[in-house]
Order: sequence, then structure tokens, then C-alpha cells
Amino acid sequence: MPDTPTAAHRAEEATRIFLDHRELLFSVVYAMLGGVADTEDVLQETWLAWAARWGAAGAGEIAGPCAYLVRVAVNAALARRAAVSRRRETYPGPWLPEPVIEDAPAGSAGEDAAEPALRAEAVSMALMVVLETLAPVERAVFVLHEVFGYAHTEIAGMLGRPPAAVRQLAHRAREHVRARRPRHRPDPRARRQVTERFLAAALGGDLDALMRVLAPDVTLWTDGGGRARASLQRPVRGRDKVARLITGVTSHIPEGVEVRYRTVNGDPSAVLFDGDTPFAVMVVELDPDGDQVTGVYTVTNPDKLTHVTRARQSPPTEG
Repeated sequence: MPDTPTAAHRAEEATRIFLDHRELLFSVVYAMLGGVADTEDVLQETWLAWAARWGAAGAGEIAGPCAYLVRVAVNAALARRAAVSRRRETYPGPWLPEPVIEDAPAGSAGEDAAEPALRAEAVSMALMVVLETLAPVERAVFVLHEVFGYAHTEIAGMLGRPPAAVRQLAHRAREHVRARRPRHRPDPRARRQVTERFLAAALGGDLDALMRVLAPDVTLWTDGGGRARASLQRPVRGRDKVARLITGVTSHIPEGVEVRYRTVNGDPSAVLFDGDTPFAVMVVELDPDGDQVTGVYTVTNPDKLTHVTRARQSPPTEG
């Protein structure tokens, strides 16, 4: 007879399985909550539930560990969503998701071939802003179906709802998102080039060049959390207002700031450093032609930049 697995062996196996799926779990929960700390808390809850279930005396084997872990994580994220929403109600000024920065520099060789799974699953900064307007369950269904490709029947099992209800939620969420953000993904190299032009004009105080790169209906979101100098009370819309505001703000940026290009939430973007300290993360959204900026998302809240490091970044561009 085969030896019965010891408690230590089962614990090792539980850890291995969880770590095998941790990246997926992080991506799903982050897309639902938009904060790294909240996501890590939910993953800790998921791990504790998983370890208890796997190590329970007399517990049978779990046929689909991945599906089980995603179900636990999604429901834990939904439970946390109420507390997250309450914090957002008192948040000073526009709220943007905490930026998730990939290790590989944007525009690096081989970027277009066999992209990492996390990049394919990433939810862009612009889409995350739209997802904030969905009800929590609608957001969960949208993320699971549209971003991660789960079938409606699978989602129904995770959420404990009839498949017909899930299909209705999915349709409502999809129409809501499409009405606010048409689906187009400019070429990553084009986005990098336009981002460089935008930063050069902004940091150089070149108002004319900035006006040329901004679309007439451009919108600027700046999340300073009430702590950064560039904090705004609401998004600013219109090329003239945005251009003049940007040139006014950038005139106060510390001399010698470095711009390093990274992939943020799946999009080629810019990270600004003042010495070793992250100063801002800036993401631009382009029009369907890929040559003008329709949205600027700038995170300057230092609490949202604590995990941003200079490691493995592209060569700096002097600002």
C-alpha cells in the first residue's frame, strides 16, 4: 500500500499549488479592487481558507484547485468591496488604481512576441476607472468573463447565482463599459513614442508641442490623495485647460527628475523619479489612430507609489 502523505507533505503540496496560481489570483482580485494592499489582504484570506481546507482531517481531494482558489478569492474580494467603496467616498479628489508595474521595460526587444500572461490579463488604467462605475457583482462578472475568459456557467458556480442571471449581469456590464470606453489598443511602440513626445513637451514647458499631441477632448486625472502638490479636486477636460495646467504643474517638478519607461497595468507608460524616490506614474490613453492623447492618468499619491522601485528599468531620460 502506498504511504499516507504526512501533514508536512500535504502542507508543502498546498503551498506549491497556491503559489502556482498566485499570479492569476492577484490579477483577478486586483482587477476587482484596484489596490495592491487590499489585493494582498484578500490573497492572505484565500491562502488561509485554502490551507485549512487542504489540511483538514478526512477532507477529500479538490478536483479543480484553480477553480476553487478563484472562487474563494472572488468572494473574499466581493466581501471587501464594501469597505473599499466607503474609503473611496471620502477620498480627496479623483481616485486612480494603484499602479502595477511590470519588470520588463516597455518597448523592449521581443515585447510583441509571446507576451507574459499577466500582461494579457492586465486591466488598463483607463478601463479600471470605468470599472469603478459598475456595481461590485457586475464588475466581478465583467472581469472574470471579459478579461479572464471564464464561461458564464463557471462564474455562476463561483458566485452562487443562476447562469441566466450571470449572463444578464455580463450583458449589462459590457454595454456599460463599451458606452464609456470604445475598445481599441494602439500598437505598444506607437504608445511609447507618443508618451515620449508628450513627456518632452510637458517637462520642457513647450505649450505649442503639448497642444499638438493632445486631442481636443482630452481628460486629465491626477490622483494625489490630497497629499501631493499636483492634487486636483476633479478631472480636467479640454485641450487648452489640460495643456495649461500641465505646463503650470511641471514647472514645479524638481530639477533633474528622471523619466523611465515601464509597462504599467499592461500599457507602455512613464515613471518619474526624484533621485531614488518615485515621484509620479503617468499613463496616457490614445485615440483610435494612435497619434493623439485622449486621456492622461497621473498618480502622485506617495502612498500608492511605495512599491515602485528603480530596479530593471530602461535607461533614464533627463527631464
